[in-house]
Amino acid sequence: MDTGTHVVMGVALGGLATLDPVVNADPELFNAVLIGTMIGSQAPDSDTVLKLRNNAVYIRHHRGITHSIPAVMLWGISIPSIIYLFTPEVNFLHLWLWTFLAVILHVFVDVFNAYGTQAYRPISKRWVAYGFINTFDPYIFTLHIAGIVAWNLGANPGTLWLIIYFVIALYYLKRYFDKRELVRLIHENIKDVKQIATSPTMKQNVWRIAITTPTHYYVGRAENGHLTILDTFTNKPIDYEDPVIQKALTDHNIKAFLSFSPVYRYEMSYYDEYTEVRFIDLRYRSRGRYPFVALAQIDDEHGDNLKILNSYTGWVFTEEKLQNKVSPM
Repeated sequence: MDTGTHVVMGVALGGLATLDPVVNADPELFNAVLIGTMIGSQAPDSDTVLKLRNNAVYIRHHRGITHSIPAVMLWGISIPSIIYLFTPEVNFLHLWLWTFLAVILHVFVDVFNAYGTQAYRPISKRWVAYGFINTFDPYIFTLHIAGIVAWNLGANPGTLWLIIYFVIALYYLKRYFDKRELVRLIHENIKDVKQIATSPTMKQNVWRIAITTPTHYYVGRAENGHLTILDTFTNKPIDYEDPVIQKALTDHNIKAFLSFSPVYRYEMSYYDEYTEVRFIDLRYRSRGRYPFVALAQIDDEHGDNLKILNSYTGWVFTEEKLQNKVSPM
């Protein structure tokens, strides 16, 4: 989920903690728990600082190891331990339980959007992305804001947040069945489907879809139960025997893209000075373009002595901006 949603979830968990008699009876423990749930709800996204290095590092590691099983356990014990250093009089067990729950819930809700996480590391490095909740869901966020307002107006926080989270749980079930119906619709209309990547939008009845078959990629949109295919591409396997492709695959930007994207196509463009290899993620079609890409420009004029001249990966919404991102020759 987005940062704002994780913030309000931290507040909500602090309010929900008042259902715990030990927390409810001790104002100092409640304050410590609220701090713990707020920090715990943000801690797994501390890898956002990797943006300061470059896009490749960020793409390859965001929602990776910081969302893994060992990291969740580490956040769960380190955050309450630090808080406890400043409030040694509070009950550590209950402080730990609620802080740990905040960390777990952060990772849990992240697996339901299209971006996903590597939540099963170190057991598996695969990206877990169920794709039926938008990264920013206005309904979930609005329910949290309404709950915070009601709490400030005097509503009982424990009961209030218990009801709100029950409603949100029902909402997750609805979206799960919405996706199941969408998958059924796709299988009815397209044969030999190997993979379906769904990206819910902020509109309940609109979905972005990328479909893989043995021969083609289909990029579409589903709205009100109607499926529309917007683009069709040939499913062309990567030519690992091509020396230019082999060289491109050694580039850190290309590696980062391929480690993250589950459905993409690639193309090669030939220029006088270089050959460009471009990989295009098919999940994020926007206004007729595919903004999440990776490219490498390979100097192939000197036989076997291939050289990567420039490379880039990231989100770019115009070709002009993309070319500006690539270092000048």
